[in-house]
Amino acid sequence: MLATSADGSLAGYARVERGDGTGDAEAELVVAPGARRQGVGRALLTRLEELAGDRPLRVWAHGDLPGSAELARPRGYQRARVLLQMRRDLAGVDPEPRPRLPEGVSVRTFRPGRDEQAWLRTNARAFASHPEQGSWTAEDLGLRLAEPWFDPAGFFLAWHGERLLGSHWTKVHPPGDEGPEAVGEVYVLGIDPDAQGLGLGRALTDVGLAHLRGLGLRQVLLYVDEDNIAAVTLYERSGFTRHAVDVSWRRTP
Repeated sequence: MLATSADGSLAGYARVERGDGTGDAEAELVVAPGARRQGVGRALLTRLEELAGDRPLRVWAHGDLPGSAELARPRGYQRARVLLQMRRDLAGVDPEPRPRLPEGVSVRTFRPGRDEQAWLRTNARAFASHPEQGSWTAEDLGLRLAEPWFDPAGFFLAWHGERLLGSHWTKVHPPGDEGPEAVGEVYVLGIDPDAQGLGLGRALTDVGLAHLRGLGLRQVLLYVDEDNIAAVTLYERSGFTRHAVDVSWRRTP
């Protein structure tokens, strides 16, 4: 849905999907800065609620702005999820890290056609409480592996014998995607619950960042839920700072 101003310029945008696997309708709402506090957001949100019907509605607002809360709270919405984008420069990254790995643990890159099932099992365990990542299927993984950006050289797996303990999957955004220059991403970093506390998260982070620096990139980003305190702490200790915030507001009819 698009909202336009009197002069025909774009004033706002909203979209709604059938659901996110929880039974909720999931939506996104954006109002142009010059059109804020003119009823555009209210009109778009009303239409989203009509489309959601009797289903709970989650609406993503880009940026944790006071206007979003002023619009959402009086209509019965509560903050359901806060997603942080964190970034850091790669200039200070050790290009040849020597990660401290537990005895018997080794790191190697992903082998297409061989490591899919092991990765899916460990990913499901690592993100058992995550609303999206933990529910990946073989089809979901296959779609990502078929993307033009996929590079197995940037997909690192930590093994103890034949058991996969964790992984760090990196990604590169081309120029124009996340800024004028190419930008790296900590795409998926996950550790099996039974292997947490061994330092694998920091070790795999260092390996992945070194890889991205070796590609000549100058910056890296990642997305993490604000309430994932352990992950946020790990990333802050690895030099990341908060760059942007998205908030999901939820209402039950």
